[in-house]
Amino acid sequence: MELDGRVVVVTGGTRGVGAGIARSFLAAGAEVVVCARRPPDEPVSAGGREASFTPLDLRDAGAVRDFFDAVAGRYGRLDCLVNNAGGTPYRLLGEGDAERHARIVELNLVAPMTASLAARRWLERARGSVVMIGSVSGTRPSPGTAAYGAAKAGLENLARSMAVEWAPEVRVNSLVLGMVRTELAHLHYGDEAGIEAVGATVPLGRLAEPADVGDAAVFLASDRARYVSGASLLVHGGGERPAFLDAATVNKES
Repeated sequence: MELDGRVVVVTGGTRGVGAGIARSFLAAGAEVVVCARRPPDEPVSAGGREASFTPLDLRDAGAVRDFFDAVAGRYGRLDCLVNNAGGTPYRLLGEGDAERHARIVELNLVAPMTASLAARRWLERARGSVVMIGSVSGTRPSPGTAAYGAAKAGLENLARSMAVEWAPEVRVNSLVLGMVRTELAHLHYGDEAGIEAVGATVPLGRLAEPADVGDAAVFLASDRARYVSGASLLVHGGGERPAFLDAATVNKES
């Protein structure tokens, strides 16, 4: 299999997109370690193989360093770090204080930097890679999730800088995600009809599945992407149809 013998860490890999990423790496033959503050409801598995779980608070830099040292000690190597942990509630800027918004930035920007720094020396030995999980929220206005969008914009820039500073030993790339269908999709888009209606606005006609993201992450971690570093790969089904196209009154048949 493509990643036989490789060792991969997926932060926030216990559910949703993170679990989908972990399953894709398992299916590709990698040994996978997932970390989060709380354990998964059931083991993350694919093809009869399971990811190992370690509880970890990514805000604790000392614990993060100990975690990566322990992973490398257990497996003898580390080939890829997928910085997936993140997220945000919907909150307009004026509805929260600066400290609350700063915690969103900490989770979505500072934590991936902390994890990457802790993993770096092990990744260098394996000539491995880092995959950042970004968002289209970092490339366009993000009302209601402004701090999250700002953090994701910073994450993409961080990845490009890391790709230059850590070359040639470590490749660093980003996946820039659009809307993804997870077990929490109903909280954002309503019932099944609402999810399908939102999916219909995407050029490819549906929301992404976690496996779509996972397969893209496997590609960036694999030897097939050996000359890809500092790149941002859009995984958004073609993006969002510009609103002006539907508002325009030009005769579409002319």
